Amino acid sequence: MNNRLRVLRAERAWSQQDLASALEVSRQSVNAIETGRYDPSLPLAFKIADVFGMPIEAIFMNPAKETGQ
Repeated sequence: MNNRLRVLRAERAWSQQDLASALEVSRQSVNAIETGRYDPSLPLAFKIADVFGMPIEAIFMNPAKETGQ
């Protein structure tokens, strides 16, 4: 699953640790989500959306829909 997490975090000048603290997860978890090595659970995706004040769909994109499949 593709996401805009790194861009959104950078726009706010937050470190991975800042975001991890806000989400109550490890910095490594934030890194893994940003690099696409880990897809967050639905509850964590909702928490991420809440932290950024955005709908989930504005942060996470389905790669199949991006390619028109």
